[in-house]
Amino acid sequence: MSVFSASAHLVEHLADLLTPLFHASAAAAAIVLFTAFVRLLVHPLSRAAARGRRARVALQPRIAELREKHGKDRQRLQKAMVELHAEEKVSPLSGCLPSLLQLPAFFLLYHLFSSSTIGGESNGLLMHRLFAAPLGGRWADVLADGAVFGPAGLVYVGLFALVAAIAVVNYRHAKLTMAKDPAGAGTADGPKAPGLDAVSKVMPFMSFCTLVTVAVVPLAAALYVVTSTTWSAVERAALYR
Repeated sequence: MSVFSASAHLVEHLADLLTPLFHASAAAAAIVLFTAFVRLLVHPLSRAAARGRRARVALQPRIAELREKHGKDRQRLQKAMVELHAEEKVSPLSGCLPSLLQLPAFFLLYHLFSSSTIGGESNGLLMHRLFAAPLGGRWADVLADGAVFGPAGLVYVGLFALVAAIAVVNYRHAKLTMAKDPAGAGTADGPKAPGLDAVSKVMPFMSFCTLVTVAVVPLAAALYVVTSTTWSAVERAALYR
């Protein structure tokens, strides 16, 4: 049995267990439960990322000394910062690991709800819905039917509204984090922390990319993204308070 067949059977089994509570939306509830399980698995890495950010903030006095010592010699300053981060075992990119490790789960759901057959058999997962919206459908299907504010369209409207609200919160948090962590954000007179130059420019806007993802992937994968994004917002509020 392939990993896709096994995963499909797992989702179906979870949906059967949840049917008494969620009825026709039981498979959607199973995806939310699956997402929560994945997030619990990567939570230790999220805690490590939070510790890493606090450690980088604690390094600010020493980084200020390095900037004063090396002045305008940017190469020596960059080398000294690399050595400092290595000495203190602080990785500027540690915050990316929780997101990267979730990609296999996302692509698994994408495959399960975009393939007509799994393991040589008809894909029964495509019959499941979240209220009136098929879990294997996309927002483009709703647009093509001209039913943006119909029963299926309202499911997407609700998801977009939730993601937009969380994106605004995450944007404000990212800007605040970069302001508190100049070693990562960089300053006018010094380089950014090693490996974080491009990340620091894009980070505040990453949450808004979720809106595009929700619009183009199957609803099941979009539900995973929305659940994970919501989890991240709550987790960040708890870890970075």
